[in-house]
Amino acid sequence: METSTEKKIAAFTHLSTFSQYIIPFGNYIFPIILWTSKKDESEFVDHNGKQVLNFQLSILVYSLVLAMIAIPVFLYTVLKNISFNDLVHNEDIIFEHFDYGNSIGLLTIGALALLVFAGIKVAEFFLIIYASVKASNGEEYNYPLTIPFLK
Repeated sequence: METSTEKKIAAFTHLSTFSQYIIPFGNYIFPIILWTSKKDESEFVDHNGKQVLNFQLSILVYSLVLAMIAIPVFLYTVLKNISFNDLVHNEDIIFEHFDYGNSIGLLTIGALALLVFAGIKVAEFFLIIYASVKASNGEEYNYPLTIPFLK
């Protein structure tokens, strides 16, 4: 049976990931601080801390993969319509005869990568809230599609 303090620390560990919207890398820093301070004293806090960090690292990996798809696709699509001479010598780049027709497949892939990224971020928000509620009730929660970096 988990104590009230353990439940609060576990729930706050989940909620501390929202600090990413205020402090860069806060979604890693604050959960690590909370988890390492109490992981040896409570299995419940240890489990929740690992789940939070594994989920945040998984989100990072998924985001990097999607960025590696979307950014080159959009850069290629835009830069293939600009001559190298114009890119180097002109201060003002004018897009003349920009052809979307030949690039619609690539643009679709890039747009889908952006939509999947947006979906992941929305799901992350609600899953964090759900996990913190579960932790405050003393239930163990495992995030979906999480890569187990920490075991």
